[in-house]
Amino acid sequence: MTSDRALLNVLRGERRDPPPIWLMRQAGRYLPEYRALRAEKGGFLELVNDSEAAAEITLQPIRRFGFDGAILFSDILVIPHALGQKLEFLAGEGPKLSPRLLDATLDQLSAEPEPLEPVYGTVGRVAAQLPPAATFLGFAGSPWTVATYMVAGEGSREQAEARRFAYRDPQAFGAIIAAIEAATVDYLSKQVEAGVHAVQLFDSWAGSLSPAQYEQWVIAPTARLVAALKARHPDTPIIGFPKGSGGKLPAYARETGVDAIGLDETVDPQWANAALPDDLPVQGNLDPLALIAGGDALTRATQRILDAFAGRPHIFNLGHGILPDTPIPHVEQLLAQVRGG
Repeated sequence: MTSDRALLNVLRGERRDPPPIWLMRQAGRYLPEYRALRAEKGGFLELVNDSEAAAEITLQPIRRFGFDGAILFSDILVIPHALGQKLEFLAGEGPKLSPRLLDATLDQLSAEPEPLEPVYGTVGRVAAQLPPAATFLGFAGSPWTVATYMVAGEGSREQAEARRFAYRDPQAFGAIIAAIEAATVDYLSKQVEAGVHAVQLFDSWAGSLSPAQYEQWVIAPTARLVAALKARHPDTPIIGFPKGSGGKLPAYARETGVDAIGLDETVDPQWANAALPDDLPVQGNLDPLALIAGGDALTRATQRILDAFAGRPHIFNLGHGILPDTPIPHVEQLLAQVRGG
């Protein structure tokens, strides 16, 4: 039965008052229970690969706050790992992939699906313990964003290496995109089979592309991925989160086939409400720094979003991930306001 899952019903086009709420990166370092488990178990990747620990982390914010959605604890870079790159998370440096595809080609990698198995184990454990009213969200990185890491071997603010690669050799870059697409469809399909109710595609670096490149490397691959996943799981909603897209959001909404669209904190909610299709569910888009600020600043920012999206299906969320120094009382303040408490 799904009738009591408010978030899932909003993704299917229903308007709820108050709107359901979850927060990106809600399972993470701002929670003392997460920090304690990480200290016990080791580094980030160790937690991702430990299904029992990852399930516990996924459920921690549900127990503490009663969010309407639980987001799988994992990382978008498990796909490059499964495609044959070595994945490491180095303290103070972030994720590293090797060999980077500036120095190697896809056919030099040995794809192995084993790195994804712990994720499916996590999904099964969470699905068995999740409260009946909560919606379980799986996720993956979108092809463009994942490709930027695979090409450069690490994250970068301007994604210059991947953008140069795509201009210089669009055929080779297209092959990388296609490999990510195929692996991601299988990966998300298995998440659904293991128990998630909906999925989100994170395109964290979508905003770095010119309009023509955006059409080629964000919209077109996302549309193909969505169509392929819908062919397998037609009733599973898909949220697209193309961060930094700005004025390209209406085209993304029209052309990709996603069921809902996530808005980052730079998007004016009143503009988005007018520019996007009336019946399209939207998710977002509180500035994570407003959540850190708390008080009147948080109240005003929250109310502006609630007012803008009052007439459409809306899931309240941040415009990006919750930051590690976010005070827990401020999350409680936000929940009270959104829920009318």
